[in-house]
Amino acid sequence: MARSLLGPLKPLYNADTHEPDRALRKTLSWPHLLALGVGAIVGTGIYTLTGVGAFRAGPAVILAFAIAGAVCACAALAYAELATMIPTAGSAYTYTYSVVGETFAWIVGWSLILEYSLACSTVAVGWSAYLVGWIEAAGIHLPALLLAGPHGGGIINLPAVLVALAVAGMLIGGTRESATFNIFLVIIKLTALALFVALALPFFDIGHMKPFMPYGFTSHVGPEGTTRGVMAAAAIVFFAFYGFDAVATSAEEAKNPGRDLTIGIVGSMALCTLIYMLVAISAVGAVSYLDVGHSAEPLAYVLRTLNHPLAAWLIGLAALIALPSVILVMMYGQSRIFFVMARDGLLPRALSVVSPRTGSPVRITAITGVFVALAAGFFRLDEIAELANAGTLLAFIAVAASMMILRKRKPELTRVFRCPQPYLIGTLAILGCLYLMFSLPMHTLTRFAGWNVIGLLAYVAYGRRHSLASQDRVPAA
Repeated sequence: MARSLLGPLKPLYNADTHEPDRALRKTLSWPHLLALGVGAIVGTGIYTLTGVGAFRAGPAVILAFAIAGAVCACAALAYAELATMIPTAGSAYTYTYSVVGETFAWIVGWSLILEYSLACSTVAVGWSAYLVGWIEAAGIHLPALLLAGPHGGGIINLPAVLVALAVAGMLIGGTRESATFNIFLVIIKLTALALFVALALPFFDIGHMKPFMPYGFTSHVGPEGTTRGVMAAAAIVFFAFYGFDAVATSAEEAKNPGRDLTIGIVGSMALCTLIYMLVAISAVGAVSYLDVGHSAEPLAYVLRTLNHPLAAWLIGLAALIALPSVILVMMYGQSRIFFVMARDGLLPRALSVVSPRTGSPVRITAITGVFVALAAGFFRLDEIAELANAGTLLAFIAVAASMMILRKRKPELTRVFRCPQPYLIGTLAILGCLYLMFSLPMHTLTRFAGWNVIGLLAYVAYGRRHSLASQDRVPAA
């Protein structure tokens, strides 16, 4: 077993060494992966965080989307190269394990647990807001104590808890079935966004774009104690772009990884960037950013303001139906990270057993569902999204660094997809992610650091002693 200063290195090619009860089935083709990417990316970010971004940056939320998208595009190219070269489950965790070492891989994996779990929770909270708005528009009022967590003046966000548990149940039922159903949800989602652009864009008013950057470019804390600026908005709407990395976690289940992963990762990122720019321009161009920024369901709010109550109702309905696709894909990614870490011995190996009927890791998916439901039930959307972003940014940095290190260390390896200008793209991805990370509020970075301190303690207490790689046992992948 090769080793580095940061612990043992996992072999690059060992996808066929798993025990039969710990091997994932190859059931996904490129339409499934493209839909997984679009299903994860187009979700609560555009349906709900458009308002949060407008609150922080004003009309320059459009620029915030562009900056976050550019950083994600660089990371997506690095992911595509590594995913097609190392077609096993685990995404950034696996790449880091193979290139940098076990210790840093643990930190990345621990951060990915945070990313995917809190991303699911964020979408569940956003879905709950649309459910409440949609039901109340019909004249039905629900108990406020069951619609928000303690921070929001309630007891628990019950709708968010229920949708998280329902999605977990669907994933337990089978990967291919869930991925096929996700295609249907993605079609609904894209149709709804196309309707929004068609109705809102004709009302574009250049006056709504002035002043374009009312809070400036850099991230700073305003007099009211709120973090403002274009980069502050970019740091949170960045959440709206990631999701393509969940496609990389499906590598082991792809029928033709070289082709399917490239289409899924790069294709979904390009398509969603175009969609986001159109929706953001339509929203803040049609209605003042001051109003958009204070709405929990900004797209439906814009349409109601423009006297399209039926379309607003349909957008809300589409969000209700389709937003769970984001929870599905993110929870899928989370369960695969958990699964691979358990298969590697860093977490209890009993969690990595797959169901003989469905070929999916039932135990780990159930645990993930409960964890996501608890976070969604008791925390606010903005707090969850910011903390999830910190974990993602670290993972993106690790992937970009791994790509450049592997180019230098093993240039002779066959690469199905080659990232153009790898050292430039990799460096831009790292610098962009670092800038976005330090644009997050200080309390978010403090919590993220605390999460990783807990993670390192867990690694020292359990993971390092039980790791298959550390024991020079069967290569883990």
